[in-house]
Amino acid sequence: MPGYLDHARIGPLSRRAAAALAAATALAGRADPADLDRLFALSDAARAAAARLLDARPHEIALAPSTSNGLFTVAAALQGPGTVLVPRGEFPANVYPWLRFAGRGGPDVRLVDPDGQRHITADLLRRHLTPDVTALTVSAVDSLTGHVAPLAALKEVLGPDRLLIVDAIQGLGAVPLEADAADVLVSGGQKWLRAGWGAALLLIRDRCGERLAPGLGGWAGVTEPFAVRHPAPSLPGAAAHLATNPDFPAAAAIGAAVDDLLAQGGPAVVGARIRATLAELLDRARRAGAEVLSDGLGPRERGGIGTFRLPGHDPATVHRTLEAAGVIATRRDEWIRLSPHASTPPAAADLFAKALRTLTHSTTSTTSTSTSTSTSTESSTHAHTRTDVQEPTCPTS
Repeated sequence: MPGYLDHARIGPLSRRAAAALAAATALAGRADPADLDRLFALSDAARAAAARLLDARPHEIALAPSTSNGLFTVAAALQGPGTVLVPRGEFPANVYPWLRFAGRGGPDVRLVDPDGQRHITADLLRRHLTPDVTALTVSAVDSLTGHVAPLAALKEVLGPDRLLIVDAIQGLGAVPLEADAADVLVSGGQKWLRAGWGAALLLIRDRCGERLAPGLGGWAGVTEPFAVRHPAPSLPGAAAHLATNPDFPAAAAIGAAVDDLLAQGGPAVVGARIRATLAELLDRARRAGAEVLSDGLGPRERGGIGTFRLPGHDPATVHRTLEAAGVIATRRDEWIRLSPHASTPPAAADLFAKALRTLTHSTTSTTSTSTSTSTSTESSTHAHTRTDVQEPTCPTS
């Protein structure tokens, strides 16, 4: 759909990811033992592609079932004592893992209020950096405002002895990220990578591997899964945290999606197109009288997400009107969130502007009609008053 502007919610499967998913599913339906080896090879290829994207080594990458599962894996691995900082307003997937493991061997949780329009800054982190802090977990891109976290600056404040844990699902594939600053990074493939569900990238860099115990690591994360006695030694790298084997067709899809991203020039090239399209959409919204959330963000501080509201208009009505016009977006309370992709055509901006004009014209027409009716009523009232004045009146009226 040309008006699909909801990739921050779900990115429809790309052709390359869909083809890889179908091919791997066909392999899974066959009984030849060699096909199982091919499925494992697809998983290895996906990890190798992710390593190129994230400037990592393949053994630093594992495939988790989802972003939430990956974050729970990290929360189980991060042992206390200590405190993990969590910006208030984080998407719940990056809140519950830390809350669930606090008091169960994990660090305490301290919520940090945002710094104005920016959900996290180096100065804000510095003000909250007490000796008990062992980690900061943060979204690479805020899911509502679109603010891009300054990962390198945050890691510089944290230093080498504290972990920077990044939920990258709203940034990976949409904008360039300072991924080398992340000690741990997790991202599913169903949004900007357009790879569907079932696989997420879990990056655990060697520099922090010894500080993370394989809390959820199961039989797939050990060197001898069929040993006589357990526990067996853990596998090296991120694989130590695997509970079981990945979903191989999903792994093939996310690997193909990463290859596709790199073939298009990588996040810098794709991100530039996304930001340009988003800037045009937000400009059309402003022309219609909309208020843009976090409008003070710099060009490189906003990812692929832009959020607006139309003062004087019911948000549910705005959302329904957009959808009726073929513009698909997400409503969050009073705000409407736009998230185009590099594949979004110029026609989307025209559809969007036309739908907004429908809303504003409707309001203008209603106001004009209301004013005309009011004027007519006022004239009638004045005429009636003048007639009354000519009648004898009671002195006490």
